[in-house]
Amino acid sequence: MTPSSQNAAMRIPTFADVRIAAGRIAGFAHKTPVLTSRTFNAATGTEVFFKCENFQRGGAFKFRGAMNAILAVADEPRARGVVAYSSGNHAQALAYAAQIKSVPATIIMPKDAPILKVEATRGYGAEVIFYDRYTEDREEIGRRVASERGATLIPPYDHPDVIAGQGTATLELIEEVGQLDALYVCLGGGGLLAGAALAAAELSPACRVVGVEPAAGNDGQQSFEKGEIVTIPVPKSIADGAVVTHLGEHNFPIIREKVAEITTVTDEELVRTMRFFAERMKIMVEPTGCLGAAAAHANAKDLAGKRVGVIISGGNIDLTRFAELVTTGDQA
Repeated sequence: MTPSSQNAAMRIPTFADVRIAAGRIAGFAHKTPVLTSRTFNAATGTEVFFKCENFQRGGAFKFRGAMNAILAVADEPRARGVVAYSSGNHAQALAYAAQIKSVPATIIMPKDAPILKVEATRGYGAEVIFYDRYTEDREEIGRRVASERGATLIPPYDHPDVIAGQGTATLELIEEVGQLDALYVCLGGGGLLAGAALAAAELSPACRVVGVEPAAGNDGQQSFEKGEIVTIPVPKSIADGAVVTHLGEHNFPIIREKVAEITTVTDEELVRTMRFFAERMKIMVEPTGCLGAAAAHANAKDLAGKRVGVIISGGNIDLTRFAELVTTGDQA
């Protein structure tokens, strides 16, 4: 098992925490739009509802969990600052949430993080400390920096308040569109999937929740099948937001209990889905944000005639890189 955050006791969140988070972040987080596509529906024989977190503040669902976690910290420790480690979206989200509450923020980011995400994180006023994701342990660095500064460590997914905050996206989706037969959710560290599973189990009990990983990094799928957290080497995928080595201790019990399946898609499928979103729906979605839609398309024969939810997790990608992928399919 992986180490828990030193600042978050081993408390597994429940749907009640998702409800509390929804009230806490109201007025801070956007209620993002739900879009549909006749083209996608016709191609799959399904009725699909896309929850577009690429329109969330900071460009991704991560703002929900980061804002909820910061607001849950008492005033005195919050004033000493927050620390996080992230490849990009949680970094931006926590930096943005910290800026809103005038809280000092320090973010541990990999040296090869997308420059757009690094610049956005700094633009929100956070200090960025770089590390080598292939040779250094970001969790150890985060714990050390937080301890040295007396700050609160808020990990990107292994934290009860982060998980509860992420669950508000699915809460909003189901409250808006009604009961779902299936829900496809991207899976990196598991915060979004765990939160989605909590909301779906309560609001749409018959909904089959499916987590989707990049094929190159299926630690979640392995963990799900083995019944314990499996750690893998750092994977290489264009879905940088899902490039993690293991699930979190706080989210894994929820995933084991409430998720029906974990599947994978290739980088090539992600590129095709990015192109579809750009050409047909006129929205920019980052590769990680395409995981759920790509899997729903691939599994269309099993979803015929069903109502399907898909969480589009974010849209933070450099324009040059976006153009390279959608025009050439370059996987480098």
